[in-house]
Amino acid sequence: MGHRLSKIYTRTGDAGTTGLGDGQRVSKDHARVEAFGTVDELNALIGLLRTAGLPDAWDSRLDEIQHALFDVGGELCIPGRQSIRAEQVAALESWLDQLNEPLAPLKEFILPGGTAGASWAHLARTVCRRAERRACTLSRTEPVNPETLRYLNRLSDLLFVLARAANRQAGADDVLWRPDRHAATEAGA
Repeated sequence: MGHRLSKIYTRTGDAGTTGLGDGQRVSKDHARVEAFGTVDELNALIGLLRTAGLPDAWDSRLDEIQHALFDVGGELCIPGRQSIRAEQVAALESWLDQLNEPLAPLKEFILPGGTAGASWAHLARTVCRRAERRACTLSRTEPVNPETLRYLNRLSDLLFVLARAANRQAGADDVLWRPDRHAATEAGA
């Protein structure tokens, strides 16, 4: 393994720049920093999701996702690096299909909520979608591994289904959006 951090603060970022993995310095709000920073935020949320009492069988898969997200962050931090492979996208799709199969088809939009695990999965999904948007923004000006973009896209889908599956595992229903709730209240008034 390379360098270990023995000193956490370096003062090198005090002027609003940060170092990339290849040594170049960029603004802290550079598209690349926005992308890997959002992936880091997502990874922290997946860690929190793992504490939410989900089925034990899901934990090793979430652990693998956290490791893959660290790889994604590394790709985004080191221009030209590629770690994410098509097989990892396929693994997400496979688990997504397994989780989705027993769920009732959706006929309505659902609100984020239900159990704590489902709520954390929904929050992780929204951050994943933001990470994907940040990576797409970066890809317009600099090369980004296409498998990384696919991975983030599929992961957001997986987190949506995982939220529904978490509710089902706990015996809770999805929280359905009621677009006509005001009309029903006014009609009864």
